Amino acid sequence: MRISLLMNIVLLIFLTVCGQDKADAVASLRAVIHRPDGIDIPFTILSKKQNGERSWVVKNSDERIALKNLRKAGDSLFTEFPVFESQLHLGPLRDGEYRGYWFKGSPEGYNTQALSVYPNQHFRFKPKTGKPLPMIAGRWAVSFTRPDKRQRPAIAEFKQKGCRLTGTILTPSGDYRYLEGIVSGDSLQLSTFDGSHAFYFRAHIDSDHKISGGLYFSGTSHLESWSAIKNPEAKLPVDNQKIDLSTEKKGLDFSFPDLNGKMLSIKDKRFRNKVVIIQLMGSWCSNCMDETAFLSEYYRKNKSRGIEIIALAYEFSTDTARSRKSLRKFQARFHIQYPVLITGVTASDSLRTQKTLPQLERVENFPTSIFLDKSGKVQKIDAGFNGPATGEHYEEQKKMCYSTVDKLLSE
Repeated sequence: MRISLLMNIVLLIFLTVCGQDKADAVASLRAVIHRPDGIDIPFTILSKKQNGERSWVVKNSDERIALKNLRKAGDSLFTEFPVFESQLHLGPLRDGEYRGYWFKGSPEGYNTQALSVYPNQHFRFKPKTGKPLPMIAGRWAVSFTRPDKRQRPAIAEFKQKGCRLTGTILTPSGDYRYLEGIVSGDSLQLSTFDGSHAFYFRAHIDSDHKISGGLYFSGTSHLESWSAIKNPEAKLPVDNQKIDLSTEKKGLDFSFPDLNGKMLSIKDKRFRNKVVIIQLMGSWCSNCMDETAFLSEYYRKNKSRGIEIIALAYEFSTDTARSRKSLRKFQARFHIQYPVLITGVTASDSLRTQKTLPQLERVENFPTSIFLDKSGKVQKIDAGFNGPATGEHYEEQKKMCYSTVDKLLSE
């Protein structure tokens, strides 16, 4: 009994040092997604009861995602994410623990993964004791190795307070958003879950400038290895961040239905003699979510200057009703006032460029922004989006948009 009490006290001290959540007025629940291969991806749910109503919020570092329509049916709990085709269905076990499934939209319909929620585990990752604490805050050049042995570059930016570790990973197509975890002993662990993507990173810390033996788990089965070298000057390859334009700058020519079924064309009077941003996106895409939050606010503040934005949606399926339902959820969440058009072509279609924007050579990344001048000619294409989790890179991303549009407006 005394040993058990002592161990609990030691664990509480470590959790406090690591900056992980303790139970208070807002209860901290530990949720775990169970992959079929036995890998667990943990995340944090903040639970609060006010005026007799309970609410859940998913926490990833500084991010808070308020879940919608938390409701009970008998002893079971059901809730959904404010964006994405994503729901949690949970049934009671014992001592306040829940077990159920995460339902997520996919090209095949819905994928399910086992999920547990534990009420008395006030940590994301349990720290180890007894070893010196490595300090790994800073900028790291990362190399991921895909299952086919191809390598892809990335940049990790970590912040560390005690053994609490946060940060993000930037890639040519966007960032991995808000990562949260710990440094413990000679290892690190990070995870995030936003309703669309579930990521888990772990690795061995060789020194304060070298990380090796890393594994990156995503979704139900994806796995890549990774390693990193600390490098304050690390940069992503510029060539991978842009889409090639044809030999001469061209205009685009497309016509797709909006969410009410009304056909809209880039040739319509509404867009003539205006600077237009074409947003290539999908309601399944987390980086698109961050970009949409920015563009929606930007449009509300700047549309009177002669600016238009059109979102072209590439969804999981060609089912118009399903796409419309998911996109309306997206539209409502970010108060989108610009047109959202359904291309009817899936994001996974290898011929998506030819079918939707044949004037371009290729569309590889979601999101992608295409900037048209007042004559309708393509002047700039920017692939990927660095969201708010990236800090200064997010500010640079916004400045790029501001300066590009201002330049086109002045011409």
